[in-house]
Amino acid sequence: MELLALLGTQYKLVVTLIALLLFPILLKGTKKLLEKAIKGKIDLHRKYRAELLLKIILAFVMLCLVLVFWGIELRGLLVLGSSLFAMLGVALFAAWSLLSNLTAFLLMFIQNDCRVGYWVRIVDGANSIEGRIIEMGLMNVVLEHIDGHRVIYPNNLFVTRPVLVLNKEPKPTKAPVIRRIIGPKKPNK
Repeated sequence: MELLALLGTQYKLVVTLIALLLFPILLKGTKKLLEKAIKGKIDLHRKYRAELLLKIILAFVMLCLVLVFWGIELRGLLVLGSSLFAMLGVALFAAWSLLSNLTAFLLMFIQNDCRVGYWVRIVDGANSIEGRIIEMGLMNVVLEHIDGHRVIYPNNLFVTRPVLVLNKEPKPTKAPVIRRIIGPKKPNK
């Protein structure tokens, strides 16, 4: 009887303890959902980054729920929720935002059509960039050009531009020959 009275008066601590105990269980559930969303083989480094991002999101949601039980007003949570909704909108639609790169990383991770080692051509209007994907990070994709140069391409542009996955390594381009049009001719010897 005294235990129930103690639990009734200390419900905030009980809810916090329950949330702490549920966190690993929910974390395992999100990992299982992530594994189901993955198509085929995946780079372990990318998988680790996606799991880390999901851990952070889950911890943030759990923290918000515990704060509700600790007496944060609903109005404060609505302000927080609307701010998060605005940040999500910026993350999905604003190409200049750093959050859009993180969101694009999750989209690339789930889509899984481009992997490390694939040769790709990114078409951006009249321009294009070719290279082999050597790293897919949280913020950018690193391509190695056929000439050995590295190109760091932002994730949000990689997702929004047409990307051609090439069947084989492209051939190096030859430098254009510049011919003199105006001026005296050199004498032949």
